[in-house]
Amino acid sequence: MIRNYLKIAFRNLTKHKGFTFINIAGLSIGLTCFLLIALYVKDELSYDRFNENADRTYRVTRVFKSNDGTVSLHLGHVAPAFMQYFENDFSEAEQITRLFGANAVMNRPENLEKKYQESKMYFAEANLLKVFSIKMLSGNADKVLVNPFTIAISKTTAEKYFGTQDPIGKLLRLDNKYDFTVSGVYEPLPSQSHFHADALMSMSTLNDDRIYGKENMKQDWGGNNFATYFLMPKGYDIARLESRIKPFLDKNLPVYEGRKGSQYSDLVFQRLTDIHLHSHLDSEHEANGDIKYVYTFSAIAFFILLIACINYMNLATARSAGRAKEVGLRKVVGAVRSQLIGQFLSESLLLTILSLIIALVATVLLIPVLNDFANKALTFSGLFDGGFILLILGIIFFTGVLAGSYPAFFLTAFQPVEVLKGKIKNAMKNGRLRQVLVVMQFSIACILIISTGVIYQQLSFMMNQNAGYKKDQVIVMRSGNDNSVDFESFKQELKRQAGVKNVTHSSRTPTGRLLDSQGAKVAKGDSIAPTSTEIKALSVDHDFLSTYEIPLVAGRDFSRAFKSDDSTAYILNEAAVRSIGWKNNADAIDELFEYGGNKGKVIGVVKDFHFESLHQKIVPMVMLINNGWRNWLSISISAGNFQNSIASVEKTWKTYMPNTPFSYQFLDERFNKQYEAEQKQRSLFMLFAGISIFISCLGLFALAAFMAEQRRKEIGVRKVLGASVSSITTLLSKDFIKLVLISIVIASPIAWYAMSSWLADFAYRINIQWWIFPVAGLIAVLIAVLTVSYQAISAALVNPVKSLKSE
Repeated sequence: MIRNYLKIAFRNLTKHKGFTFINIAGLSIGLTCFLLIALYVKDELSYDRFNENADRTYRVTRVFKSNDGTVSLHLGHVAPAFMQYFENDFSEAEQITRLFGANAVMNRPENLEKKYQESKMYFAEANLLKVFSIKMLSGNADKVLVNPFTIAISKTTAEKYFGTQDPIGKLLRLDNKYDFTVSGVYEPLPSQSHFHADALMSMSTLNDDRIYGKENMKQDWGGNNFATYFLMPKGYDIARLESRIKPFLDKNLPVYEGRKGSQYSDLVFQRLTDIHLHSHLDSEHEANGDIKYVYTFSAIAFFILLIACINYMNLATARSAGRAKEVGLRKVVGAVRSQLIGQFLSESLLLTILSLIIALVATVLLIPVLNDFANKALTFSGLFDGGFILLILGIIFFTGVLAGSYPAFFLTAFQPVEVLKGKIKNAMKNGRLRQVLVVMQFSIACILIISTGVIYQQLSFMMNQNAGYKKDQVIVMRSGNDNSVDFESFKQELKRQAGVKNVTHSSRTPTGRLLDSQGAKVAKGDSIAPTSTEIKALSVDHDFLSTYEIPLVAGRDFSRAFKSDDSTAYILNEAAVRSIGWKNNADAIDELFEYGGNKGKVIGVVKDFHFESLHQKIVPMVMLINNGWRNWLSISISAGNFQNSIASVEKTWKTYMPNTPFSYQFLDERFNKQYEAEQKQRSLFMLFAGISIFISCLGLFALAAFMAEQRRKEIGVRKVLGASVSSITTLLSKDFIKLVLISIVIASPIAWYAMSSWLADFAYRINIQWWIFPVAGLIAVLIAVLTVSYQAISAALVNPVKSLKSE
């Protein structure tokens, strides 16, 4: 019987090649989108789960509070001084381990020419491998990070520096100063890790006074650069530990400006598996994903697949009138309803399997494109683990049964006498379900069209927003703060190069994050008191404002003519002036201002500018001159021959910094990269909107064909009575236009709510314009009209004699 079902199913599919092609095309596209998005979602949800102890590992993060109690900073790292107290006060933890990120120039001592700037390096505790599942290829996992000045490197790094040689016991030199002995080689961390380390250096190395210093490690409460992880016992309730944080902070943290530890700081424990999708802190190892994108794309995958299923139902219904007598005759000769349902479902499942085969092939071809777009390392093998195979089987069953259910149960419900007398045609004129399905299709399409429009507007707003500083024709490069380099002479030499307009040296550059803070105080009456809000610090030199063309609104710039500017002068932004409470910018000039315990005065106020992205509000900021902080060079280059200018800069760089590889970035590219996620989101929404519209149009095409078939004789009568082709086309099209208009009404409030929630993530955002809804509706209507018109005109042009000859 099953073989007969499949044989008849195959005959029906080959008999109606046009409908079969449209069905397979729609389902294949829907399934391809579903599989690709499923691979992406699976990858996002699998972050850090390769670690055997992932479910009981927690990262401790640090919160800073302003004087008014609001959170001013939430870091994914903590200060080194916490470690000694963690081990004493939280002894129930099985392991406590740390990572400290580092940037360094690395080379082999015997090969001084082959140097690389390494950015994915970490100092790590000796017990790191007891917490994280890092596979050692050579070296003793228990001892590899015990001794000072030892380094474990990834297999990729080992091949980079040693080729096919065994690196164990050989030396690697960092920053042309420190020699590290290679003690182990490990497998590179999977792409689904929230951090990736090309090299791990022993944390005990930091006890060396030349690097950090043992006492400094114990006393430093401000250098929040240590990612700290707790491995808790199985079944341990982390809430028990969290309940002891407040007394722990009050006992161990030093009193700061009259406030106890828990009054200005807090610690939060974060599950390891939550870091990638749920953590968007002010400092992270790497850029994380977002659970909202996972939810959004999962919903889109489901809806696109649903649209494809709706198409099949519409197409099957359009063809069902032609198979009504087949059903009647089968029943007359003894077929029961369950057998007929099996026949229709077997056709649906066969078509779904064919579509899935095509979708799998398309997925294989498109995975590299998705990897390039999403910066992933997805593989086709990911489709064939146990969970994904069950998902694919579920897709076949769900899609096949859902897509074939309506025609199967609808057609088989009629009595043979009614079928053979033609009464089924009258019953089939009631197409409310089909209308609901079309409305659902175009509602989804309209939501995606509106969302794409809003994302495009917000992105254009951000890209074209006046940042308040010069970002074009500026290159930035990490310089370090090597005391052996005379940066003032270096700058002056750079300025003498052709095409170089200005040079500045600062602790951070625009498009970065402002994370440094040392505590500000201002005069209040006869005393000096801390400011109520945190004021972020930026260490600059005398040329920062002129290089970035940031305007002053009061006072003056730093000047070499005033030696005191190097130690006791401060420049604030307008946000800082407002937060302190001065009525206008001029009132701040010459006012007493203390920062980090260093007393001075305000000499200038700059106009607010977007140092960070538009996701963040402009925060209160102070600029000061502090040579020890500065490790970024910014060079303004005049328009013209960029390559020659950069070549001159590189030559000067190699003269003053021969041990540091020359590497630079364009600031405008860094600016654009801030909104890379939004740019990709816009592209994806445009793609998904296009796919949903295309598949929806296939459904409209099917429904138009069905309606034309059902009203064939009515059209013939109208033509005999003198109706024109245009009037008949309008008659057949207006019902579909009504459905699309209903879709717009349903989609508009849903899209408005969704996009309002999305825009809430931006400190500076557009208002959703009213006109975007009718424009989206007009696009949908035009597409629908073009789709339906073909069938309507074809029906109107049919000779009425052919339509009426059986009467």
